[in-house]
Amino acid sequence: MAWFEHDGVRIYYEEEGSGDAVLLLPGWAGTIDELAPLRAALAPAFRVIAADLPGSGKSQPQPRNYPPTYYHDDAGAFLALIDHLAATPAHVVGFSDGGEVALVMAEQEPNVTRSLLTWGAAGHLAVPQEMLEAMNNVVDSPIEPMKEFSEYLRAAYGEQNARAMAQSFVAAARQIMQGGGDISRARAAQIACPALLITGEHDFFAAPALVSEIAQTMPRGEFLEVKGGGHGIHREQPEWLVQTAVDWLSNH
Repeated sequence: MAWFEHDGVRIYYEEEGSGDAVLLLPGWAGTIDELAPLRAALAPAFRVIAADLPGSGKSQPQPRNYPPTYYHDDAGAFLALIDHLAATPAHVVGFSDGGEVALVMAEQEPNVTRSLLTWGAAGHLAVPQEMLEAMNNVVDSPIEPMKEFSEYLRAAYGEQNARAMAQSFVAAARQIMQGGGDISRARAAQIACPALLITGEHDFFAAPALVSEIAQTMPRGEFLEVKGGGHGIHREQPEWLVQTAVDWLSNH
């Protein structure tokens, strides 16, 4: 376990294995612990650097105030991290917000990313307003599908911090969407490295149509839709995702 500080954020990360570097990024409010099966499967062949996103897991600050530029801010922080660790070029693997950050990293520094593998990331934010409202109230009055997530947030961050981070996240998402919703879609053609973008058939954060579109824009992009899947493929179909990721990264 180790820490890296950059521009006001303190990133918690762990390293294991040796070989070509893989930067592994969980989603918003998640932790590297939930990606333990993937980390264990990659470590025999790769140098795995697993890091919590700023404001999530053990990374600081908490509660985080999310500006509408936070995807790009975080991409800069993780580019600085892998440079600090002499781990470039690196495969970058990310879920949800971690995947969005991975896409921005590949745009900002094309020579630093060896390949990209994401699930639940679309390069564009187009969340239904009712879902944003549900997320805004996830701590105090969660809708039925979010009750388990609400309990997790309160247990992991405390009620006050969980409420603050959720509401700040929603405020940033609304500002991004009011500006057109683009995160990395507009410059996706500049992502020259091999990229595999995965999403679930029923993922409302990263709709298949959006993910397919950005993958087609990339010179070496591939798209994979998981039939019956939702947002958290690593929880719904962990064995399939681990095998898919290991096989694809080993070939790139």
